[in-house]
Formats: sequence, structure tokens, C-alpha cells
Amino acid sequence: MARYTGPVCRLCRRDGMKLFLKGTRCDTPKCAFERREVPPGQQNYRRGKQTDYGIHLREKQKLKHYYGVLERQFRLYFKRAESSRGNTGDTLLSLLERRLDNVVHRMGFGLSRSQARQLIGHGHVTVNGRRVDVSSFLVKVGDVVRIKNRAKSLDLVRGALAENSRDVPDFLSVADSDIPEGMVGRLPGVDDISIPIQTQLIVELCSRQQRGSR
Repeated sequence: MARYTGPVCRLCRRDGMKLFLKGTRCDTPKCAFERREVPPGQQNYRRGKQTDYGIHLREKQKLKHYYGVLERQFRLYFKRAESSRGNTGDTLLSLLERRLDNVVHRMGFGLSRSQARQLIGHGHVTVNGRRVDVSSFLVKVGDVVRIKNRAKSLDLVRGALAENSRDVPDFLSVADSDIPEGMVGRLPGVDDISIPIQTQLIVELCSRQQRGSR
């Protein structure tokens, strides 16, 4: 699966907020966003007033960067959310929050989503006892996410758990056992998202883009 391989701190500066893409480093004074909150690029250039389209696009880019998905994959998520019952924006956030790489990260097994993707891709994670190496796998209510019982897997995850200081969201629960594991208690909602997102702007933009492509 294609992924962004550039400097992630530029994404936070471009979006104008911390996206916590570098794990615990984002909580320290070394964070690039803390040192330089201005957008990347030539700073002497005078930027004009942001257009309505620019505001909508920035909100969409912020969500893509936060979850680490590219444009084509994001459009598939939106199409699925649009065809589902209920609020499209809320469903879109729920789908992204249910990604396995996000769940592994939110449980504290990976300090960042990129580290969680590495754990999954290298076969360190199981869901309901079966190995899953696809980061975009969508978990369901009742699924048990567990780290493989082997020394290398346990060392990696225990190190992350010892360093992690963020709370586990309410829709997930982590068991206090020798082998790290957690369970999905319910479907995630808007209140479970850890950054402010204006989903209405994203839905308006994506709907316009879909109508324009027909």
C-alpha cells in the first residue's frame, strides 16, 4: 500500500496544528511545530486570504494526514460512508478510527500510527487469534487485538507502553496481562476523535468533487 514518506513535521505546520505524527516527541520542546508554528516554505512570501475552497481542502488534508491515508483510499472511505445510514461525516470518522493501525496506536502498543503500521506489517499483531498484516483492516465490536507471544514482539510493544502517556479512548479497553491485548467495546464516535475536525466541510468538498467527476 502506498504511503507518505516525506517529513511529517511539515504536515503539522502546513495544517496549523499538532497531528502527533512522531509519537512522544510531539509532547516535548523538540517538536518542530512548537519551534516553528509558521507554514513551511519561503516565509517572506506574503500569503493572500484563504479562499472558501482552501478552507474546505485544508480540513480534508488534516484528516488524511492524521490517519495516514492517501487520496484514493480516502475517497473509498467517503464513498462507503456516504452510502451508509446515518450522518456521513460521523460515519467517515468512525471508519477511519476503526482502522487497525489506529486501534493499535490508540491502545498504546505503538507510539505513532506509523510505528503501529510497522508492527502490523511485520506480523506482530493478531485479531481474534489470527495474524493480520493489513493496516487498513477494520475492526468490529468484540474484536480482540493481541500482540504475538514471542520475545521480539513483546519487547517492542512493552517499550512503547512504558513510554506512552496518553489515555486509551473509551471505546477500547486494554487488559493488564503479561501479553498486551485489548478489545473493541463499541464503535467509535465523534467524541472519541482526539483532534478537532469539522466534518461538514469535508462532506461538502467531497460531495462537490464527486459531482464534478461524473
